[in-house]
Amino acid sequence: MTPSRWIPLIGWLHGYRRDVLARDLVAAVIVTLMLVPQALAYALLAGLPPEVGLYASMLPLVLYALFGTSATLAVGPVAVASLMTASALSGIAAPGSAEYVGAALVLAALSGLVLVGMGLLRLGFLANFLSHPVISGFVTASGILIAASQLRHVLGVEASGHNLLEMGAALFAGLDDINIITLAIGLGVWGFLLVCRRHLKGGLRRLGLSATVADLVAKAAPVSAVIVTTLLAWGLGLGERGVALVGEVPSGLPSLALPSLDPTLWSSLLPAAVLISLVGFVESVSVAQTLAAKQRQRIDPNQELIALGVANLGAGTSGGSPVSGGFSRSVVNFEAGAATPLAGAFTALGIAVATLTLTTPLAFLPKATLAATIIVAVGTLIDLPAIKRTWAYSWADGVAMLATLMLTLVHGVESGILVGVVLSLGLHLYRTSRPHSAVVGRVPGSEHFRNVRRHTVETDDRLAILRVDESLYFANARYLEDTVMELAARQPGLAHIVLACQAVNVVDASALESLEAINGRLKDAGVFLHLAEVKGPVMDRLKHTEFCRELTGHVFLSTYDAWRALHDERAAETSPVACGGAGLAGGAPSPSPSPDSGRCPITGNAPVRECFRVHRGDSP
Repeated sequence: MTPSRWIPLIGWLHGYRRDVLARDLVAAVIVTLMLVPQALAYALLAGLPPEVGLYASMLPLVLYALFGTSATLAVGPVAVASLMTASALSGIAAPGSAEYVGAALVLAALSGLVLVGMGLLRLGFLANFLSHPVISGFVTASGILIAASQLRHVLGVEASGHNLLEMGAALFAGLDDINIITLAIGLGVWGFLLVCRRHLKGGLRRLGLSATVADLVAKAAPVSAVIVTTLLAWGLGLGERGVALVGEVPSGLPSLALPSLDPTLWSSLLPAAVLISLVGFVESVSVAQTLAAKQRQRIDPNQELIALGVANLGAGTSGGSPVSGGFSRSVVNFEAGAATPLAGAFTALGIAVATLTLTTPLAFLPKATLAATIIVAVGTLIDLPAIKRTWAYSWADGVAMLATLMLTLVHGVESGILVGVVLSLGLHLYRTSRPHSAVVGRVPGSEHFRNVRRHTVETDDRLAILRVDESLYFANARYLEDTVMELAARQPGLAHIVLACQAVNVVDASALESLEAINGRLKDAGVFLHLAEVKGPVMDRLKHTEFCRELTGHVFLSTYDAWRALHDERAAETSPVACGGAGLAGGAPSPSPSPDSGRCPITGNAPVRECFRVHRGDSP
């Protein structure tokens, strides 16, 4: 195995040219300008000291650059992970305390171990259990919670809570203590950022700037808000007038150290670490795959698990909080021209320079500025119209989405996403336990078969073809029995039932027992059971079973072959070999073609030996 398999950066460095280096450096400068205020803001959101956000934006970025497969994914603190961190640590210690920070490091390290373990076991598919409606509902609710949690900094009041109800009550109780200057700063920055987001790009385009440059300048607007409000707070002494400031930020780079190894703390944070890992992975891979598709590149989800896991381990050992890929930063990184993951490493270098040189002026940065920055940023996460769209398309997905959203808002992030996952799995089991099936008939003059209730088709009173539109497993095995026996009861003159299995990818042991029961009950009723269009992997397993040996009918290569053999009066001449060697309708067994005789009675041209092999299900 080549070294680049485990360290993909080696592959990126082959042929690394000066122009590529220039693109990565430009992207790093732009993302650094964007990440500095975001890192401070998301540390504030997580209840952590501001320097923790900066620390989480250094070593994790370098480690992801080594192990990640995306050229443009920008890893670091993100809004949803910060909210989940605050929720997980709320019962551990007081926000901002040394114990709280220590627990955040444990949470980051534990998330890293979970992700690396999933990557080594190639468990990336587990993220599929988080359906898109559940993620959408969770992200929308998280955006609302994040915005609500930051209103206290905009208003300048003391208020806290674990859900929207508690936050609303606390904010209402603190309305008499609003600091007018703080409110003016918060609303001013909020309005400025909204105007920049909606109109600055268009205005710059009208002034003659290119679309790319105008977009990047618009997205860097928070930097100018940070500079202006910091200068105002310093020059006017706003800290002495009740405006909450970031305060002293330690200068220097983080030191490397293992987080606390207290087993009680680790066990208590494990459930939250698993949820943060899964949500962060889904968000990161979705962004990475979207951007990679635009560059015709490929993302390896299992390697991404390892890369994100190592990045979180780096955060846990260098004073940072849990990290994942950020959507807005990744898009800016992409549009700025980042060509390789080294752009992330250069961004980490830029954050390190900022940590060494900008900590003194950052002490005068109003918290209201950071709060307004967060509120505007999470506005893109809130998509309430998606509830209506999802409900209109699928009520089951709408239920899962709405339940996730409401529970997250009124009970907390962990409860919301856990219930959403359980609902998604439960609704999936419910849907697949009652699989869609249809009695089909032949479209006149063709080899196509369609639902008799939807199309004008040819049918036969002695023959019923039931198309099963779902894999067969324990949850729907009994339902299939009931459906087939009800079909047999509705048509007293029925002699043959064909199960068209083109949509069946799996037949588990429970479904196999049901097929055996169906075959036996139909045999007692004088009805022959046949299969058609059985996929190779399914047939490979069936042909070694008792069901295949006892099958009263045949296994047909196609539904049309079954129709031609069973509907035609010349059935004995056109029927393929049976799976188990039983006969056709009419009482006497039909002769199976000999492997050594003439030509195939179905195709008319292939040797019967090949027909015998194909119809026994030996082909893929």
